[in-house]
Amino acid sequence: MAFRFESLEVWQQSADLSRQLFVIAAGLEERKQFRWAEQLRASTLSITNNIAEGSGSFSKAEFAQFLNFARRSAFETANILILLAREQSLAVPHQSLLNELDEISRMITAFRKTLL
Repeated sequence: MAFRFESLEVWQQSADLSRQLFVIAAGLEERKQFRWAEQLRASTLSITNNIAEGSGSFSKAEFAQFLNFARRSAFETANILILLAREQSLAVPHQSLLNELDEISRMITAFRKTLL
């Protein structure tokens, strides 16, 4: 693996989840819900992007800050899924996705603690 983040289990799990969420976003676009699709993609990408960006930091404290951003993006993504479910705009059960986001959030928190 060329980049440090690729070997991080939390990044791998986040990347796997992002594939599922991109499929949902594509479905939202098919139903002309472009803003929802855009928001879902952006928040999902922010999780993996911040983990990746933080892994390139020169200090553990800086990496920890990027992990904070990633965790907050996981919460943002969860919020979007919950709101979509409330609007009955999700064609798939969302609870398993929320469970995965919760697990990723916990992994980020645990990893962050190892840096400080």
